[in-house]
Amino acid sequence: MDFEEIKETDVWELYNQAQMFARQRNLYETTDRNIRMYNGDQWDGIKLKGIEPVQLNFIKPIINYKIGAISQNLWAIHYSAENIDIPEFALTAKNACELLNKKVAKIWEKTYMDYKVRQMSKNAAINSECPIYINYNEESGMPELEILNKPDIYFGNENNSDIQSQPYILIKKRMPVSKAKEFAEEKGANKKEIEHIIGDQETLEEAGEAAKEEKDNMVTVVWKFWKEKGTIYISIATRYCNIKENENTDLTLYPITHMLWEEQQGSARGAGEITVGLIANQIEVNKTLMRRALVAKNTAYPQKVVNIDKIQNPSALSEVGGIIKVSGVDVQNVSNMFSNITPAQMSADVEKLQQDLIQTTRELASASQAASGDVDAEEASGKAILAVQQASQQPLVEQLSMLKKTIEDIARIWLDMIKTYNDNGLDVEVEVQDPATGEIVTQIERIEGTVLEELQATVKVDITPKSAYDKYAQERSIENLFIKGMFNPQMLGQLKFYLECLDDDSVMPKQKLLEQVNKELEKQQRIAQIQAQGQQLISQQQQFYNQDPDAQATLMMKEKLKNKIKQDYQARQNSRQVQQTEKALQQERKY
Repeated sequence: MDFEEIKETDVWELYNQAQMFARQRNLYETTDRNIRMYNGDQWDGIKLKGIEPVQLNFIKPIINYKIGAISQNLWAIHYSAENIDIPEFALTAKNACELLNKKVAKIWEKTYMDYKVRQMSKNAAINSECPIYINYNEESGMPELEILNKPDIYFGNENNSDIQSQPYILIKKRMPVSKAKEFAEEKGANKKEIEHIIGDQETLEEAGEAAKEEKDNMVTVVWKFWKEKGTIYISIATRYCNIKENENTDLTLYPITHMLWEEQQGSARGAGEITVGLIANQIEVNKTLMRRALVAKNTAYPQKVVNIDKIQNPSALSEVGGIIKVSGVDVQNVSNMFSNITPAQMSADVEKLQQDLIQTTRELASASQAASGDVDAEEASGKAILAVQQASQQPLVEQLSMLKKTIEDIARIWLDMIKTYNDNGLDVEVEVQDPATGEIVTQIERIEGTVLEELQATVKVDITPKSAYDKYAQERSIENLFIKGMFNPQMLGQLKFYLECLDDDSVMPKQKLLEQVNKELEKQQRIAQIQAQGQQLISQQQQFYNQDPDAQATLMMKEKLKNKIKQDYQARQNSRQVQQTEKALQQERKY
């Protein structure tokens, strides 16, 4: 097959242009270098004669500390209907949000989101950016999150970090040729074009050295996403095969987001931890350590000057227990036939320089020993250690904010997908207590498609971080509310006002408490209504009994007449329905 005569797909041409721009910015080289530096392959391409290179990798513990600091929290997505200003829709929206929260809690657990949050943080810390692609699995009824590598995504505007304002987005994946052909058949691709799907060696742009070595016959598949009139369209192609063209997904948001470690003006990719301040210092530490190792080796095994006329095998002088062959001299005088060259001694300042480099780098990176909790336990209490850690994490506020924004993006994409793929309504499993047996049973409750559609524009997303310190502070805050009597029935109104004044990122579980308080207030309102109705009934009965017998008889006759009219009306309605049914059956029999 002569592929030179086959035209490349439009998607592939766009992909080629994106690759050229990425090469100009050294995206691939920087990515590989960052991964090597983190993994400890820090002497790549350098060979030293007679000695193995040594290193002291401080990049990995710094990165791991920061990853742990921002991802140790337990994250939860919370949809709220507080901002809905349509009274007749408010209660429906509130109930729908409660069901949605139960749904996404299960999605979070079943899709291992806690683990993926850590992976997102790790990739962003190493390479400045962690792209995320979300696909909706219609079989399971759940969105699935796929973490991509930095070179797997390309933006129509590489100077804009806002995903949803991109003119288009490209995502590329390596796929076995056989699987790619099956995928193309499922998507209804042209059979002749499917034959043009062949393996390639397009691996130089893969992230990491391991990814560049492939066992199977692989091919690059490219997805193109773009917006038309507020709707997401998609095309899928290989170099010579259009797998799917111009498919309307009915989504309103790109099913794509990314976590940036640190925003960088004029760049869609952001800035990473390693590239910004660690590599240069890591290289200098390794060089210093290497110099010290060479001096130590030369001191232990100094160079020798040998009288080659007397010693037949000079190499034996460097062997432990080696036999030295000499000629024409007394063996007692062998020591006179060679001498050791005393190597130059290294200044103590060199070791100090190395330690200072490591310490200063960790401090500038806000990853000192104290920050990671490495303090004298005998001199510091647990609260003091937590306080030190909290203070040291202040420089990570931007990273926490970026992670929070990423999870908010995911929550909105999830809702967009749930709405799009459940236009007939969404069934949610809810655990309730059986009133007869007292057992916890599962029942299905439904959110109508029209309600989901309306929620798209009115939903509010809250992200609640819960670190070990936050949990302690949260428990203490709730205990204080109990002590002050804020949970007493007569104080619930004030408690609601207090909670509504709190910031959404407060350590207090704002949304959870508000839900409980609102339920209690609604219960109080229902009880008050029942009591008022009961009081009214008692008042009416008292008025009845206070009247004379003739008046009582008149009222009783009026009530009986009213009930008789209701019964007659209901009977006529039932008779009319029966007649209509019989008429319809007669019409069917005619045909």
